[in-house]
Amino acid sequence: MIAYLDGKLAYKDPTQAIIDTGGVGYEVKISLGTYSKLPAEDAKVKVFTYQHIKEDGQTLYGFLDPNEKALFLHLISVSGIGPGTGINMVSSMGVSEIRQAIVNEDVRAIQSIKGVGPKTAQRVILDLKDKLRKDELLAKAGVDTVPLARQHNTQRQEALQALVMLGFARAAAEKTLDQIQHKHGNELSVEELIKFALKSH
Repeated sequence: MIAYLDGKLAYKDPTQAIIDTGGVGYEVKISLGTYSKLPAEDAKVKVFTYQHIKEDGQTLYGFLDPNEKALFLHLISVSGIGPGTGINMVSSMGVSEIRQAIVNEDVRAIQSIKGVGPKTAQRVILDLKDKLRKDELLAKAGVDTVPLARQHNTQRQEALQALVMLGFARAAAEKTLDQIQHKHGNELSVEELIKFALKSH
């Protein structure tokens, strides 16, 4: 998986950027928040990335702020939210606004985002409010929560993508991973998650 790109900003518009690293241009989907903070074209830039792999192609999503990436990973871990909706969500509202809406259980605010219906908004709150409250408490105590969130979500996402590539239906793979993590905890490696999932079918 590509964790970040460090190179020259070859092109930018409100939805994507092209980062030139060693003569190779990587096309990266970005949020409005990231676009507003990008430097001028031809300037040096480091973008944290999430690589989404599907049967019919790959897409890179990029974030200047690791906190925005961590929130994006939280959002796409919710059943029914894909990376496209996830990037829309972080574009529509700022990172702190979304976190606040989830922690305060403000369904209306989350539902106001294009592509997010009432059921999905409720699921986002149900799945993420405790995680985000815990992150806030840890942050107040001076503990860096971003690598933690990134590591846990990335392992689950990598396992999920591998299972989809192996022929699992996405919804079935998500349900299986939920059951495995509920039973064995969140500290399993990608390999362990995949092995348990394969054994359960």
